[in-house]
Amino acid sequence: MTTSHIAVTVAYAAPDAEALVVVTLSRGATVNDAIARSGIVAALALDPTLLEFAIFGRRAKGQTPLEDEDRVELTRPLVADPKRARRKRAAGQPKAGSSLQNKPRG
Repeated sequence: MTTSHIAVTVAYAAPDAEALVVVTLSRGATVNDAIARSGIVAALALDPTLLEFAIFGRRAKGQTPLEDEDRVELTRPLVADPKRARRKRAAGQPKAGSSLQNKPRG
């Protein structure tokens, strides 16, 4: 039996704040509808222009329609580019086959 309403969880997490709100919406509601109904943006004084969205970790747009029991995640901007951070970490490691890595134990 199909109901005319869906339940969606809206989540946000940051080092200094977190929120998890379950909202009930009409079938056909969008990510934007769920975020507005949750009140998280206003309650945590978030800048909506810096937020992006995901549904169960997969990027989504504000106009994306939701299904019952979806989890909408508000994501924060990246602090560092992951590729650049990895290159920086790798640059500090000895190269394969170098004398530091093959040093005899003894």
